[in-house]
Amino acid sequence: MSRLYPLFLNLQGRNCVVIGGNHMAEAKIADLLEAEACVRVIAEAVTDRIAEWSREGRVRWEARAYAPGDLKGAFLVVSIADPATNSGVFAEAEERTTFCNAVDDIEHCNCYASAVVQRGPLQIAISTAGNSPALAQRLRSEFEQRIGLEYAAWVEELGEQRSRLFHDPTLDSATRRKLLHEQASPAAFEAFRKLHPSKTSVP
Repeated sequence: MSRLYPLFLNLQGRNCVVIGGNHMAEAKIADLLEAEACVRVIAEAVTDRIAEWSREGRVRWEARAYAPGDLKGAFLVVSIADPATNSGVFAEAEERTTFCNAVDDIEHCNCYASAVVQRGPLQIAISTAGNSPALAQRLRSEFEQRIGLEYAAWVEELGEQRSRLFHDPTLDSATRRKLLHEQASPAAFEAFRKLHPSKTSVP
C-alpha cells in the first residue's frame, strides 16, 4: 500500500450514507451527526437509538438492504456489513469517486477512520491504515493523559491571537511567524494557565 495522505474532512451539510444499523453503525452515525453531516442510513434493522434519531428527523432511515445506486450524491459512505455487501458498496464508491470506509474490512476502503483525541478545536488523529485499530486506541489513551482538557481553551485563545496578528498591517511575515511560534510555546501555555485558571481547570 502506498503512503496515505492525512486529511480532515468538513462534512457540514454533506450527504453521508451509512450501510448497517448495529451498535458500531450507531457510533459512526453519532460522529457524523456531531460533524453536522446529512446522514442517510440503509439497513433492514437498526438500534433503538438510530430509530429514535430517525423519528426526530436527525437521520433518514431506509429499512432495506443496500442496492446499487444508493451512493448517488454521497460524499462519504461508511459500510458496516458482510464482505459481499462491502464489496458492492466499495465498487460503487470507486465508480463515483466517493470516500468509502468499510469497518474492519481494509480491502474495501479508500479511506480509514482515525482514533481521535479531541480538545475543543484541537484534534489529534492517529491511524494505522486499518492494520491495528487496537494500537491506535492505545496511543489515543496515552495522548489523552498527556494533553489535558485545558488545551481546548488555550487553542481558542491562540486562534484569537492569530487573527489579531494577521489583521495588524505593521507586521511583516517574518515577525508574524516568530510571534505565532512564541504564542504556541510551552512557556506561553503555562502563562495562559496561570492567568486563566477558570478556563483551564478540569471538572
